Amino acid sequence: MPVPTTLTLGGLEVAPPVVLAPMAGVTNAAFRRLCREQGAGLYVCEMITSRGIVERDRHSTAMLHFDVTEQVRSVQLYGVDPVYVGKAVEILCGEHGVDHVDLNFGCPVPKVTRKGGGAALPWKRRLLADILAAAVRAAAPYRVPVTMKTRIGIDSAHPTYLDAGRIAAESGCAAIALHGRTAEQHYSGSADWDAVGELAAAVDIPVLGNGDIWEAADAVRMVEDTGCAGVVVGRGCLGRPWLFRDLAAAFAGEPVRTLPTLGEVAAVMRRHAVLLCEQYGETKGCIEFRKHVAWYLKGFAAGGYVRSRLGQVSSLAALDTLLDDLDPSEPYPTRVLGSPRGRQGTPKRVALPDGWLADRDIGGVEAGAELGVSGG
Repeated sequence: MPVPTTLTLGGLEVAPPVVLAPMAGVTNAAFRRLCREQGAGLYVCEMITSRGIVERDRHSTAMLHFDVTEQVRSVQLYGVDPVYVGKAVEILCGEHGVDHVDLNFGCPVPKVTRKGGGAALPWKRRLLADILAAAVRAAAPYRVPVTMKTRIGIDSAHPTYLDAGRIAAESGCAAIALHGRTAEQHYSGSADWDAVGELAAAVDIPVLGNGDIWEAADAVRMVEDTGCAGVVVGRGCLGRPWLFRDLAAAFAGEPVRTLPTLGEVAAVMRRHAVLLCEQYGETKGCIEFRKHVAWYLKGFAAGGYVRSRLGQVSSLAALDTLLDDLDPSEPYPTRVLGSPRGRQGTPKRVALPDGWLADRDIGGVEAGAELGVSGG
C-alpha cells in the first residue's frame, strides 16, 4: 500500500501524517516546540478536562499555553458529559483560537474506568455518540475539526473500536485514532496492528494508528500494513525528539539521518531545558527537565554520578557543567533502538462500575470520572 505524505483533518493539512500523542507532564509548549524544530506534523498539547475549561480552573487554563511559533493549536479534551464537552469546545475555539480538538477515550487508569470514564466509556454507545455530536456541533461555527482517540476495548472479550469508529464517522468526526491495545493491557505486551487495519477498512474517515512506533521505519510499516492514514507517536519520542526528523524523512521517502552522538544529544537536552525555562522560569523549568534525563541518556555509558546530578539540576549553569562531563564522541547506543520507552507495566483487570457491562446503550458516567489523568 502506498505511503501517504499528508493527512487531511477538515481544513487542516498535516504533513507528514504524524501526530504527537498528548502525554501528561511531557507535551507542554516547550516539548512541542522542540519536536517541531526537529520535524513536522501535528503536535497536541497535554490533555485537559472539559469541566476544568468550563469552570475556568486555573490549572487547566494554564495548560492552554502555546508557543509564539505554534501556528496550529491542537488540544486534547477529556469529558464524560455532552453538555460540558460542548461548552468546553466552544470556549477552546472561541476564546483560545484552538484549531483542532481531539477527544480522549483511551485512558486505562483504574480511578477513571471504575467510574465509567476513559477507555470504559465507549462501551456506552449512546453516550459516546452524544458526546461526539456535542463536540462537533460546538466546533462547527469555527470550522475546527474534531477527532477522537480510543483503544481496542475494555478487554479482548469486550471490544469497542468498530462501534466507536462507526459512531465517530456518523457524528462528523474528522478522524479516529486507535491505540492497538485494550484497557486491560495498559501499556504492556504488543500493540495489535491488525485491529488498526480492520478499523481502517470499516470506516470512511481517516484512521490513525498508535502503538509500538519506536522508529521511523515502524511508522511506515504500520501505514503499509494496515492502510491507516497516519500515525500517532507517544512513548517512542521520549528523550528522542529527533524521531520527528526521522519520521519526516521516512514519509518523504528520504534516507533517515545518522543517529546523534552523545554530544549532539547533550545539545538537544540543553535546548529542551532552555525552552522549559523560558516557559516556566529557570527554577521550575529545570525541575520539569529532570524527568527527561533518563530518557535522553538511555543506553549511554554516562556514569551514575552524572545521571544523579542531572536528575537534581536546578540551574542552566549547573546543567552546562554536567553536560560538559559527558563524552561528546560516544556513539548512539543502537541496542536500545526498536525497544519500548517509558512505562510498560503488566496487564491489569479493568475496574468498572457495577453492572457496567449489562447494557451497551443505557447508563451515564459519574462526574468524578472526569479526572485530569492523561493516557490512552
